[in-house]
Order: sequence, then structure tokens, then C-alpha cells
Amino acid sequence: MSDGGELVTFVGNGVDLRGERFAPPAGQEHGAPVVLLHGGGQTRHSWGRTARRVVGLRRVAISLDARGHGESQWDPEEDYSLAAFVADVVAVLEELGRPAVLVGASLGGITSLRVAGERPDLVSGLVLVDVVVKVEPEGVKRITDFMTSAPDGYASLDAVADAIAVYNPLRPRPKNLDGLRKNVRLWDDGRWHWHWDPAFMRIDNEPQRGFDQERLAAAARRIVCPTLIVRGAQSDVLSDAGVEDMLRLIPHAKVAEVPGAGHMVAGDDNDVFGDALQEFLEEVG
Repeated sequence: MSDGGELVTFVGNGVDLRGERFAPPAGQEHGAPVVLLHGGGQTRHSWGRTARRVVGLRRVAISLDARGHGESQWDPEEDYSLAAFVADVVAVLEELGRPAVLVGASLGGITSLRVAGERPDLVSGLVLVDVVVKVEPEGVKRITDFMTSAPDGYASLDAVADAIAVYNPLRPRPKNLDGLRKNVRLWDDGRWHWHWDPAFMRIDNEPQRGFDQERLAAAARRIVCPTLIVRGAQSDVLSDAGVEDMLRLIPHAKVAEVPGAGHMVAGDDNDVFGDALQEFLEEVG
């Protein structure tokens, strides 16, 4: 299923990664490509509107399904550590052959942070969407509780929509449920399951996942590229203290707040998020 881009496949760190490439007309490309990395449990389709906006700025946008998500390969070794996600993105950027702007939400943001700090030669700009080094544990727990709340799937797309509406009341419940097919798949058991490898959620603690705060902080201190932190005003994952800590680690970073948005910033208010991203990309050049 496509959002209108060209379907592409990259060779990650031992897995094939599926994505879409959105490009302006031939000869009109300007600036570094923009690589869009979704959050844990999401797919590349969460960036559809953002990708089209990037193309309007005469830039190439590439939205990726992370390993074990969407149409990307499930890892045969069930390795869904942060190190594995980081290695995948490094492989993609090396294949592109030029530095890119990384735009990452949640897990995609943490991955982007590590890549930008540890391989600065590959990154020309960094946008962290509702993610910092010191996130709020209660907000993270609410996310993981939701992601593990239906191990046996859902009986219908209506049930999926109901569950999302309870989890994210800031976003209106969709009247047309066809869009949900991008985030769930119908299994042989006749039930709808999320579009990710169930093994992804079997890592239930940060040490095992590899979210080492000290290493993340060290990576943040080494970031030299232009950086934007976009936070949802209603997010329970980011606090003022977390943002202030991030600004100590990356003093040159800028912060943009999206009023009325929660952790899922780009989806909760895509226009405001898009404005902030556009301003950043125009400054990066």
C-alpha cells in the first residue's frame, strides 16, 4: 500500500527495509533529502502528509518502515534493540550516499539522536518529534500498556478505532476506517492485529531494549548539526524538565511547541507540525 510515493527497498543491518520515496519533478530537487522515521508500533504511513509537504519544498522525502514494522522484514533473530534500529538507519544513509535530514518520532527520534551523535558525517539536520533523553516514565508506560493491551487482536476495524480513540482522545475518531488498514493486518485467525512483529514488544525493559540514557546523553552532546525539538503541548512523555535537560545537552537546539497535540504530534496537528518543519528546513537550506 502506497501513500503516492515510489516504493523502495533498502538493505538494513541484516533485514530488508521497505519505504517510499517522494520526489519533486526532475531538475527541481533542492537541499538534503529528508528521511522520516516513525515511532514504535507505527508504520511509514504516519508520515504521508508530511512527506508530501517536504516535496513541496523541492526536497526528496523518504519514509521508512522500521524493522519488524509495516512491510519491512521481521528480524529472524528477533533483534529489536535500539542498536539494531540505529544500524539499519546508518545502512540506509550510507546507501543514499549523502548526508540527510533525519526526522524521527518517539523510537524513530531516539534512533535519529544516536545516529546524529555517533555518525555526524551522515546527518545534515535533526528533528526530534516529542522525544528527549529523559522522558517521563508514566507517559512511556501508558504507551506500552496500550501496545500490549490486545495480544489476541481485534474482532473488527471498529474495535481498532474504539481502542485508538480511548488511547488518544485528542484525535477525532475516523469516520472512514479504511485508513486503519495501513496499521493493522488481518491474520489467519480472522482478527485484526497491529502491523508489527509481536516479538517487537517482548522486550519489556529499557536495559534489554538498549535505551541507555548515558549513551543517549553522550550522543546528544556530540550533535553538531542544526536540531529542532518539536513537542506536543499535551504530551505526557515530555516534560519541561526533560526539554531543559535536552537544551543543556544540545545548546544550539531550537524548540517548537504544537498546541493541543499529544505525543503523536505529526498526526494530532499535522499542519502546525508541518509549519515548524518547513521553517526548520528553510533555515537548514
